[in-house]
Amino acid sequence: MSPATKFARQKLIVDVLQHGPAASQDELRKALAKHGLKVTQATLSRDIHKLGLVKTTEGYALSGNDHAPESGLPSAARLLREFVLEIREAQNLLVVKTSIGSAQPVAAALDAEGWEETVGTIAGDDTILIISPDKKSAHKLATRIREMIA
Repeated sequence: MSPATKFARQKLIVDVLQHGPAASQDELRKALAKHGLKVTQATLSRDIHKLGLVKTTEGYALSGNDHAPESGLPSAARLLREFVLEIREAQNLLVVKTSIGSAQPVAAALDAEGWEETVGTIAGDDTILIISPDKKSAHKLATRIREMIA
């Protein structure tokens, strides 16, 4: 399975659980199916473990710890190291090339960082456009990302 698909599935699990706990794995699996995503019990079990979900008296729920449960994604640093291939500066813009299928989870992780040098991101399949407020901020952000992937 591609990383983008795995991250999208895990994000959907988090989104579903933000509306309340799922009484069982089967209930969670059915909720995912309503969103057009069919998963096996084994895959769901791995995702539950990876996301650090907890089993409460009401069912499976988000744990409430600080490992970015709102995004369901690994850290921006990890995603940048694994998937970014090239960074190009163009005035107040950065064009970030990633491996195929990885741009959207990388952009989501960058957005979740809330860096002041980032106004917003737009992601395709293998390219991210990062908008900064000015050229100086874009250069600072490019430097930060290059240091993270070095």
